[in-house]
Amino acid sequence: PWPAPGGDITRNVTTGRRIADTCARNGGELLRTISTVNEARDIDSVRRALGERKLSAWGVSYGTYVGSVYAQLFPEHTDRWVLDSNDDPNPERVERGWLANYAVGVEDTFPDFAAWASAPDSPVRLAETPDGVRRRVLELAARLDAKPLPWPGANPPELNGNALRQSMLDALYSRDDFESLARLIVDADAGKVPADPPADPPQDAAAVSLATICNDVDWPTSLPGYARDVAASRKSHPLTAGMPVNVTPCAFWHDEPRDKPVRITDQGPSNVLLVQNKRDVATPYSGARGLRRAYGDRARMVSVDAMGHGAAYVENGSACADRRVTEFLLTGERPKRDVLCR
Repeated sequence: PWPAPGGDITRNVTTGRRIADTCARNGGELLRTISTVNEARDIDSVRRALGERKLSAWGVSYGTYVGSVYAQLFPEHTDRWVLDSNDDPNPERVERGWLANYAVGVEDTFPDFAAWASAPDSPVRLAETPDGVRRRVLELAARLDAKPLPWPGANPPELNGNALRQSMLDALYSRDDFESLARLIVDADAGKVPADPPADPPQDAAAVSLATICNDVDWPTSLPGYARDVAASRKSHPLTAGMPVNVTPCAFWHDEPRDKPVRITDQGPSNVLLVQNKRDVATPYSGARGLRRAYGDRARMVSVDAMGHGAAYVENGSACADRRVTEFLLTGERPKRDVLCR
């Protein structure tokens, strides 16, 4: 939900209302039942059908919330529980807080890109200093706000400031995407657009995601409130330009949540291991620490001094963290205390 240049949210309101109305018209009873609580119940139905007394799991990103809800509702059926790239479980906000946290996550991880793109040996050097990289990105986004580049086949068919910002956010998920983002910035500066525009998300994925997000928690409905939040966020977090606190279709959703968000607590077996990169664009470290506090002695956390989202274990993490998690999965032995892998 990127606002218009200058921060206006009128088009977001129109789009959000239209999507909510369409989901209500076409989604039927199925769409109204999609939620994290029901997902946890479904997982336990699968457990019973398989005749398993306990499950072990490795949940990643949104899977950390699913895993936490399952562990809270069915603690006696959990064995070795690994949660990786962790969502803040605050029951007052849940997905609302996750979206807002993109403002924090981008600011946490952009310095990694800026350092890479200003290094003398970078394959695409954007500036001589990290501050110079930041200025170049902000200035280019502002120019594209004012004068977008035609981009046939894209939706919408232009490379505007928000398309650049979204490309930046996507690239901050993994270092592997730094070079493609830097080349996009160089090309856009020269008035060129990529040959292959980004694909639209599949309709089923969009529908299920929205249903989960909107059915899990109540969302504010005050449009002036959203406008104020966007204006404030644009000043405090200019890289994300107000998007993380903007109005979504959930403000116009036709149904109230059927279940209250589950409060994660320290009640249950001490068999949870969290693994978390310290610089994560989608699930920032501050939110992961919220989950760690909620679990109390039920959990230990392995933090990794690295950037990247999704699979801090194996894919984006370190040998130190991989060793701790693998040992837990194989033996059930957790670290005696929280660990920082440098």
